[in-house]
Amino acid sequence: MPLDSIVVVGGSLAGIRTAEALRRKGFAGRLSFVGEENEKPYDRPPLSKELLRGDREPDQIRLTKPEKFDELELDLHLGVRAESLDPKEKRVTLAGGATLDYDGLVIATGASARPLPGAPDLDALFTLRTLDDALAIRAALEGSPRVVVVGAGFIGAEVAATCRRRGLEVTLVEPLPSPMARVLASDIGAVCADAHRDEGVDLRLGVGVEDVLGSGRVERVRLSDGKEIPADVVVVGIGAVPNTAWLEGSGLEVGDGVICDATCAARAPGVVAVGDVARWHHESYGETIRIEHWTNAVEQADAAAERLLAGDGEVPPFAPVPFVWSDQYDLKIQAAGRLSPDDEMIVAHGSLEERRFVALFGRDGKLSGALAMNRVRQLMGYRRMMREGVSFADAVASARA
Repeated sequence: MPLDSIVVVGGSLAGIRTAEALRRKGFAGRLSFVGEENEKPYDRPPLSKELLRGDREPDQIRLTKPEKFDELELDLHLGVRAESLDPKEKRVTLAGGATLDYDGLVIATGASARPLPGAPDLDALFTLRTLDDALAIRAALEGSPRVVVVGAGFIGAEVAATCRRRGLEVTLVEPLPSPMARVLASDIGAVCADAHRDEGVDLRLGVGVEDVLGSGRVERVRLSDGKEIPADVVVVGIGAVPNTAWLEGSGLEVGDGVICDATCAARAPGVVAVGDVARWHHESYGETIRIEHWTNAVEQADAAAERLLAGDGEVPPFAPVPFVWSDQYDLKIQAAGRLSPDDEMIVAHGSLEERRFVALFGRDGKLSGALAMNRVRQLMGYRRMMREGVSFADAVASARA
């Protein structure tokens, strides 16, 4: 049965790319687009880098040119939050009481930055997820404040690097033994740690944040070892939580994201999920996964649109090889596949000492991941090998040939 009306909830990269894919694949009906922010969709990676440095402005990170919105013929609902979903009536209720009926629904509500547990309500204590967050942090960085960044994952490490490049005093606090320790082998984590130290970051590893202190405004940070660090600005980067609260009571299955099958279909007729909020069955990995990366949002948008337009027809499973990147100082880090610190690892090209290398990761005999630092050209070949199911031994042999 052809669809006459589709609602996209979420003004994210995944949301706008799904809307574009729907039009590109021939959907000519009413296409409603709901975004909680007043802003039209924008690119998030620059928020922790170019925009925070002041090298780019909001108009320079828009995902879609103004004329493109006219071409897409979107029924825009910006600055309004989706409050609830009734999948039986196929109806979305917005803040203020307005409703949107649909034949097809795209859930693309993304994720929100995880706050520091128990943190007080103080000025200059930030998380970074939205354009407004980035602009507020950028304004707070004027006047040479002392900055403490909590969390040395991609976001925290990028914010720390950006602040140092602005000439600011920076302390980076991470309870794990090395930056990005949940995904990187300790040897590579040590390379990243040394890069921060070489740039003048006061790196505190293996210690957490017990409290943020101040009278109305951030003044210092107390660590779990009892030490206190003076601070004028604190940025918390400890992960994100999928935005699924509005789905409570809908009957949709939710668990760290919207649960989907291998084709991005949620457990309700005519509903798909895409991007950071989607937890789908990855057939190649044999488990449900949720990925918070730019490339996944773009690739999944196309798959979700195909699933929605196919109705009950068969579509191929969405089973990509994940890809992510991070720019810190002069380091360009790119990774493909699924990395774990417990994987077998070999440096196939270059050397860790030069901070210019490609490392391969193996699990259960297969090439499971590859990471490149300042040597990115070869990475796509290894991503293709992972897609083809090449063994770890064969990948290593190919590198040495």
